Amino acid sequence: MKLQEFQRLVKTEFGEGLQHATPANVREFLDQVQSDVLPDRFANRIVLDEPFNSYEEIIRDFFAHVLDMPTEEAIVSLWTLSFYLAFSAIESQYADRFATLFQESE
Repeated sequence: MKLQEFQRLVKTEFGEGLQHATPANVREFLDQVQSDVLPDRFANRIVLDEPFNSYEEIIRDFFAHVLDMPTEEAIVSLWTLSFYLAFSAIESQYADRFATLFQESE
């Protein structure tokens, strides 16, 4: 996916300043982008063929591959990962807060 096309998709989905981004719609958006970018041969299939034994090895492999990607593809890959991780952290904080609220009311 070209960078300009990706920027247009992001701004259309979340607004110019990403003001409409929430943990829920970020996850939906990234799922949709991933399914649109994957080749047709992978559509509707999950293939687990991970040669690594730890999360650390998987992350190292991802970043090693990003270094070899064309610049625009690398930017999109790194941006989507960062966006996902940031909003996952927010989602986790909300879950912790709500858990505290509900525990107090019991």
